[in-house]
Amino acid sequence: MGYEVDEDLPWHSTISRTRQLYPTAVFEHLFDQVFAQCVRAGLVAGDTQVVDSAPVKAAASLDSLREKSASVAPVLTVVGELVAPASAPLVPTAPTHQLRREATRRAKRQAAPGGLGAHHPKAQLLSNKTHYSPTDPEARISVKPGKARALNYLCSVAVDTASGLISHIQADFADRRDSAYVPELVPRLQIRLAANELTLRDFVADTGYSNGFNYAFLEQRGITPWIPVFGAYKPAAEGFTYEAEADAFRCPAGKLLPFRNFATSQDGNWVKNYRAAYQDCQ
Repeated sequence: MGYEVDEDLPWHSTISRTRQLYPTAVFEHLFDQVFAQCVRAGLVAGDTQVVDSAPVKAAASLDSLREKSASVAPVLTVVGELVAPASAPLVPTAPTHQLRREATRRAKRQAAPGGLGAHHPKAQLLSNKTHYSPTDPEARISVKPGKARALNYLCSVAVDTASGLISHIQADFADRRDSAYVPELVPRLQIRLAANELTLRDFVADTGYSNGFNYAFLEQRGITPWIPVFGAYKPAAEGFTYEAEADAFRCPAGKLLPFRNFATSQDGNWVKNYRAAYQDCQ
């Protein structure tokens, strides 16, 4: 099925209904077959791939959002597995402490001066932690520079630089950073290229894909990452020296900052925290 340049594209609902008629494997198989034909036609080089993402609007509006209820611990035990009560509603829930924290944060925001419309009785502080859409429970609230806040999915696309042909595309939740999906995207892309006797050597992306884990991940797979670091990135803290044997930093005053614990960054990767003792640095 093809469309002329001046012909109207199909309605969103038409595509959605078509998608529901067939399983994902059918679309992936069709994509692989078309991609293989493009390779045989000499349109794909494979060695250099450019990756970016864009929000895709979900078939739901912010007006459809409902607050999540507090999660209830399962009460039944069946063959060693915990099962929720049969009467439990099949709606997204959130931990009680998380809902309480978000309610406190909302109250502080509304009490703070400024904020046009913040004191309106119907003003809401919408969050994926506290709200969901019953129309499309997998949609997530997201916003990108220049884009309006909406319920979206995140569409990641890889393009081969030889002729601008799409080599991979996937849809993910829109409440995580672009960088979080590199470990899933790259292996699937490499499998498709390898099936056509092509090798991925260079990975090009913007700063949204920048983090230490992704650099190491790509290099371990024999891929050179061409991803700029964030403008605020500093390779070293001025005046602090790292002592590898002790896994600690030493500050300009000569005090030691040993490794304390692990934490997770906003894109889901592990980070290490180093802190001085209170008596050494108040």
